[in-house]
Amino acid sequence: MAATIIGAAAAAIWLYLIGFRGRFWWVRQPALVSSAPQRSIVAVIPARNETAVIGRALSSLLAQHYPGPFHIVVVDDHSSDGTARVARVAGGHDRLTVVAAQPVPAGWTGKLWAVRQGIEIARRWRPDYLLLTDADIVHAPENLAGLVAQAESGGYDLVSLMVRLHCRSLWERLLIPAFVFFFFKLYPPRRVADPSRRTAAAAGGCMLIRQDTLERIGGVDSIRHEIIDDCALARRVKAVGAVWLGAAGAASSIREYRSWRPIWNMIARCAFAQLGYSASALVGTVALMSVMYLAPPLLLLLSDASAGRMLGATAWLGMSLAFLPILRSYRCPIGLAPLLPGIALFYTAATVASAILFWRGRGGYWKGRFQAAPIP
Repeated sequence: MAATIIGAAAAAIWLYLIGFRGRFWWVRQPALVSSAPQRSIVAVIPARNETAVIGRALSSLLAQHYPGPFHIVVVDDHSSDGTARVARVAGGHDRLTVVAAQPVPAGWTGKLWAVRQGIEIARRWRPDYLLLTDADIVHAPENLAGLVAQAESGGYDLVSLMVRLHCRSLWERLLIPAFVFFFFKLYPPRRVADPSRRTAAAAGGCMLIRQDTLERIGGVDSIRHEIIDDCALARRVKAVGAVWLGAAGAASSIREYRSWRPIWNMIARCAFAQLGYSASALVGTVALMSVMYLAPPLLLLLSDASAGRMLGATAWLGMSLAFLPILRSYRCPIGLAPLLPGIALFYTAATVASAILFWRGRGGYWKGRFQAAPIP
């Protein structure tokens, strides 16, 4: 009886997700219009120990097919590897400004403090828009024009692209598509763009925001302590305006993940923040992930009840089919789809590890800094 109930719950969850969750699983590159009004833009890039990637990122921005005024501000966030020097050499252009970040004050995450300083410098050019992007993002030549056209044509205050993540190594092909799958399951782009829904999200690697909207919400000061700063910014913006989120557009990350460990660290850094640092939310998440992902194959393989096996098989098949579009988008073997339960176990374990790190005072660890302190 218990097996049948759990199987029915798992099958019902996947029926809802596939049919009524904004088709989150259908990932395709948005058709951004390349022609755009000549709005003034300043790109702000916080960079901490990014010598391996920042050169290509800057080159891609300086090569944009954008007819309007465009400047780039790189804020060297206390790098120890010569990031600022590499940025200046790679840029070598009067459209590039490289500055050193000031010491991080209490109550700020390091990245947002660097972004804030970059935004202050950007005011010199009185931009209509700010492009908030990362030092590992390579933009296709038409990406900037496409983002502006999307914002202007749709009246959006914030437009963002989940860039195409690096996916070549064995561990990347196994784990990265699932990261995208889980992200869009939480934040279906159709719901993000729907003004009648509260769902709000952005992907920090590529965000174009109206300067006046940013000022209206109090700037990044209003989210200065946030670890998941992109989604926090989107929530603030959607409270006063409109947000659009797209998938796998004309921008990609060149940051490589050569083993499972950096992917684990990426999740462990911020997963507990996503749950609001709540122990009860953590328990609920683990329970839900267990029913959704782990129970179906266990029921199929181990249950003595025929109904339990059938329901387990149905749920396992449903999740595998939902995973296929993202696997195809990332040109990964479709044979990875049935492995989603095991991949989900990896992400669930990393989420538990995120909570443990937070409780130990080591939350939000990124590039030598702990940015989330335990709640007293």
